[in-house]
Amino acid sequence: MTAETPRRLRADAARNSEKILRAARAIYAESGPDASLEEIARRAGVGIATLYRRFPNKEELVRAALEQKITEEMSPAISGALADSDPLRGLVTLWEASVSFAAQERGLLGAVRDSGSLASELSEPFYEALMVVTRRAQIAGRIRTDLVPDDLHRITVMLLSVLHTVQPGSAGWKRYLTLMLDGLAPAQPTVLPPPEPLRQWPTRGSRPA
Repeated sequence: MTAETPRRLRADAARNSEKILRAARAIYAESGPDASLEEIARRAGVGIATLYRRFPNKEELVRAALEQKITEEMSPAISGALADSDPLRGLVTLWEASVSFAAQERGLLGAVRDSGSLASELSEPFYEALMVVTRRAQIAGRIRTDLVPDDLHRITVMLLSVLHTVQPGSAGWKRYLTLMLDGLAPAQPTVLPPPEPLRQWPTRGSRPA
């Protein structure tokens, strides 16, 4: 076997992995977290054996797909927020990126939760950047000084929970981000984005749609 053959095999394997991950993200977005690995393999144009060689189980597949999405979309947002000279704008960048990410990838995140592969270290860079940018905004007098790190986690969860009450694909959640920011920096209220009808009001003991 020549040196070129192993390189070609590695390149083929990398292309297959890329196709599988993108197919997984598309399938989970369309069909939800219960989509089968066979369906993903068909969409990727590979055999199921090829999928299992690259990703031996669903847990590894969905984690890799999530990491790909984070690398492509969250990592640039984090870098941009940290480099922004306006810390409040950087804070908005982080929260908008986080909620937009969750809105686009509901199916994938559901598959990650179902597979038990959701690891806290995947969200650590986001929360670390959130704390850094918030501290800068506090020093600059743009954000109230009594916020603590636990507040940032809870605020993020509250913003994400709005997604259950708006139509999939809509930007209705931005109204509540604006309200939240005004609560953190209340000196000058901002004009709110338009309201959106409530999609569903969760009842006691039920999960939001």
